[in-house]
Amino acid sequence: MPANLTPEYLEAEERWRKASAPEEKLAALQDMLRALPKHKGTEKMQADLRKRIAKTRDQVENQQKSTTAKRRPDWIVEKQGCGQVMVLGPANSGKSSLVGSLTSAEPEVGEYPFTTTLPGPAMMKYENVQIQLVDLPPLHREMSPTWLADAMRGADGAIVVLDISDDDILELTEAAFGFLADKDITLYWPTHLAQVPESVGADDSPPDSVQSYPAIVVGSKFEDDEAEIRLELLKEMWEVSEYPRLPLVRTSCRTGDNLELLRVTIWHLLGKVRVYTRPPGRNADLSAPFVLDQGSTALDLAHAIHKDIGAQFKYAKAWGENTFDAQRVGRDYVLTDGDILEVHSDN
Repeated sequence: MPANLTPEYLEAEERWRKASAPEEKLAALQDMLRALPKHKGTEKMQADLRKRIAKTRDQVENQQKSTTAKRRPDWIVEKQGCGQVMVLGPANSGKSSLVGSLTSAEPEVGEYPFTTTLPGPAMMKYENVQIQLVDLPPLHREMSPTWLADAMRGADGAIVVLDISDDDILELTEAAFGFLADKDITLYWPTHLAQVPESVGADDSPPDSVQSYPAIVVGSKFEDDEAEIRLELLKEMWEVSEYPRLPLVRTSCRTGDNLELLRVTIWHLLGKVRVYTRPPGRNADLSAPFVLDQGSTALDLAHAIHKDIGAQFKYAKAWGENTFDAQRVGRDYVLTDGDILEVHSDN
């Protein structure tokens, strides 16, 4: 018997998919159950929704108990969006200005060193996804807070901001990367990810430390008249150092130069793909992608939609740059950014 799902149910289901907080997910699940037609054909769906509501309610209650029992340190930032990228750099390198230019946040910006004393999270929009940028205090061997390396744990990537207008850029860069080396933090650029035209460094550095993050270098304040000269000096130093080979994006928050290129590069930094689902006989919702790791398969997408759909996966029809329209693909089909899949299961 068909479920005959109502528009109210589909709207609540969409809110559940987009929700990030457990409280939002719980409210959407409860609305889904209320809007679900009650007949024999939906008995399994009703039971599944009740289980998910109970599980989510437990998550909400446990979160509330944990918050009440023990307040987390101020430097721990909960992940949001499709990825978390830490913004690093020496003092007065332009980190906060860059975060403000890429997001709607208004971080404190000052001419004096160490204006940023705690992590400052903000959401950057890239096309139809949100990426979390976290502005961290400056990197310095003597003056950085002791918790800074711990605050980076679990991040999906890093941006190192270097002020190309500063005559002391070489010394400041050495101090920043010296801090990272002291903390056994390795930055690298995965060879399978898309490259940008320019980079610094001669050889790739493998991620062999406890804390390893894919990263890029941003040359900020590039509107300065002598920026090109300083950049060449930086490149010369980088070639003879042990710094990793990293993509370089020249930017200017004042003129807006290359900020869009930087958004694209940050997206590539995450190593993700966006995939859209298409219910049979309906159009895909291109505003709400599933975001998966590069290399994920059609079966991984099915599990991301729902564990039962993954367990009963049969085949999928795919629309994308590597397929012809409605091409039938199996569970091992490797997803490409922008793919649309119509998943079929045995249920």
